[in-house]
Order: sequence, then structure tokens, then C-alpha cells
Amino acid sequence: MPTVIHRRVAACREGRDPTCLGRMASGWAVMGDPQVLRGYCLLLPDPVPPHLNDMEAVHRAQFLGDMAALGDAVLAVTGALRVNYAMYGNLAPALHAHVFPRFADEPEFARTGHPWVYDWSAAPVFDPNTHGMLFAALQQALAPRPL
Repeated sequence: MPTVIHRRVAACREGRDPTCLGRMASGWAVMGDPQVLRGYCLLLPDPVPPHLNDMEAVHRAQFLGDMAALGDAVLAVTGALRVNYAMYGNLAPALHAHVFPRFADEPEFARTGHPWVYDWSAAPVFDPNTHGMLFAALQQALAPRPL
């Protein structure tokens, strides 16, 4: 049974996902929708396994390396204090990684909590006009560097 993750990966493959930053070795880097924290991204593996432990060691290492590279890009572009990483798969039982920038100016109630303390329904929906500069900066930060 396809999950929201499977559908989103299919949309990235077909060029239909406006949040898609681009292809990485293990999958797709996308901006979060909603943007609960400015620069929130996800890494979606392609193909999509049920969870990390179902991957062969080499693919697992690539996915985790890509997750860290996406975190490096988010950190560099947003000026965040740190990056939080999360993989659950309880709601959508398919591997995906959340990459959350965390900022020094977050409200006191949220500063030391996980990002689910925020009201996600009130967060800005990804919009190419609103988030276009951030999107372009993340794409550039993720672009392969010449050797």
C-alpha cells in the first residue's frame, strides 16, 4: 500500500513536486510542507524501504550520509544554531528523514522541545514565491561541487 512518502517520491521522479530540491545519491531532498521552521527539509529514499534496518549496509550508509549533507546545507543556508534529525515512520510507515533547523530566537516553550510542540496547522505552507530565495539557496548548497 503506497504511503504519502511513496507518492511524494513518485512526484519527485515525475517533476511534479514543487518542494523538490533535487536528487541525492540515496533519494530526494525536499522542503517541508508546511515550513514549521524556516528551512525544514526531508530526505526521501528512492526506492522507499519500510525502515532504515531494511536497507543493505552500503545503501544505509549512503542515506545517512545524504541526510547529514542535507543538514549541512540547511545549517549553512539558514544560519541555524543546530540541526535536529528525526526518523519515525509510525504515521507513514516508509523510511524518510526530517531535517529541522533550530534557531536561537525560537520561543522559550519550543527551544528545547521537539518540533512537534509547534502548531503545524498554523505554520506557513510552502510557497515558491515566499520561499523561493531559500529554495534556490538550498539547491545551490546541495549542488555537486567540481573535483
